[in-house]
Amino acid sequence: MALGSACLIKYAEEEHYCPHCKQRLSCCQAPPFHVGDGLGWGSEVMFVCLNDDCPLFANSWQRFEEQYGHSASCRYMKLPGEKTGSPMMVGGKDAFKGCIVDPESVRLQSKRFAREQEAAARLESAAAEKNIEPALYLVLDEAAEVASRKRGAEVLAAIGDLACIDPIRNHKFMNTEIEFLANSAIRQVLAANYRKECPACSEIVKSQAKVCKHCGRELE
Repeated sequence: MALGSACLIKYAEEEHYCPHCKQRLSCCQAPPFHVGDGLGWGSEVMFVCLNDDCPLFANSWQRFEEQYGHSASCRYMKLPGEKTGSPMMVGGKDAFKGCIVDPESVRLQSKRFAREQEAAARLESAAAEKNIEPALYLVLDEAAEVASRKRGAEVLAAIGDLACIDPIRNHKFMNTEIEFLANSAIRQVLAANYRKECPACSEIVKSQAKVCKHCGRELE
């Protein structure tokens, strides 16, 4: 079971120190498999000494080369709840440096997820109330569930509020399917309001307009 944000923050704020260099250990996400037996570590996080000047790390390279004939070293590692840790083999200096648990990032992710959940729960009532805010938030949230974003695009199309167009046009979509649905929603919103976009300046004008009132371009 995945650790909750509160638990992750708790672990990340715990203070543990390396007995070899006295540096504070970093809270890192644990690899899915144990290099020794192929099983998991029994924890989703571990505390690791990432000090490159730590004697354990700095002095183990030569030993591994001499004994095993390949490039590797050891970092001090400790699992949550353990009184003492142990050396852990690593293949390079960058091992575990990209999976440090940052409490502030976890807090931000938790807030984003809570807002996504709130927006998803309000979608249907917002559609009845002609309130585009929850649907627009979901469509523009690249981390939200795809199903919620799809439904958000449908709701925007059904509400037909022109105010959703500029935020969508100014957003860089990473999911091409959601981008297609968002653009489709815009087309439906424009049609419902008897409007169209000027291809030159992107301003919205009446669908029957022959000349853009904003930039003067002739329109089809």
